[in-house]
Amino acid sequence: MRRSASSAVTAISGMCLALMLASCGPSPSAPATTSPAVESPTATSPATASPTTTASEAPTTAPAEGWKTFTTKDGSLAFDYPADWTIKDPAGQAPVGGGAFVEVSKPDGKIMATLRTNMVTGAECTKKMPYGMLDSQPLPALAQDGKTPRFTFESRMDSEATDPVKANIFAYGITSAPEPTGAEACPIFHFFTWPPSGATFGGVYNPFDTSPGNEPHVDTPEAYKETTEYKNVRKMITSLRPAS
Repeated sequence: MRRSASSAVTAISGMCLALMLASCGPSPSAPATTSPAVESPTATSPATASPTTTASEAPTTAPAEGWKTFTTKDGSLAFDYPADWTIKDPAGQAPVGGGAFVEVSKPDGKIMATLRTNMVTGAECTKKMPYGMLDSQPLPALAQDGKTPRFTFESRMDSEATDPVKANIFAYGITSAPEPTGAEACPIFHFFTWPPSGATFGGVYNPFDTSPGNEPHVDTPEAYKETTEYKNVRKMITSLRPAS
């Protein structure tokens, strides 16, 4: 059964937060509400800054036609994004000690991804569940200490949940976690190693979202992968790179 966008987004965001952070032990500088895949579109944040005033051209890579390049204010990271998408910078309070907190939205207001840096997390896998790896790509430009993070679009299924929204979780983002093996995996952990500690850049796919403007027939992750929206958000996230 399809649900209204507001109720479905609220439910899937809450469940995804539990999956991504239930096994993590964030320090005070990384509160549990900072996962990019679960940022609430109704959260209070400073006024939106225009992309033309917060973005700057990365010195080494030109974006594709119809795209712009955003560089974090500290000059550490850059990524490309569709010119009609909106950058909110800052999107909220940055971690203690500074760091980026950037939110990227489509023209209709749908939040596609959140970038946060200077995050400190620890993880302990307390529960495994059936998983699906829908897409994966290594990102050598972000390699640290000989380890290369990956962009992934993956799923987890909670067999104990009776609500389909809570039982099937889908998220995309960058991770430094080991690639799962076997039939089960730990909760989704879309965090990657980045100086001085860690960072996160990703979002969620909600098959129950019926917001106006969605492409038709995208209520399965396989169909969603073929949409312009997914291809654009994937291209944006995988373009993340050192700014210099």
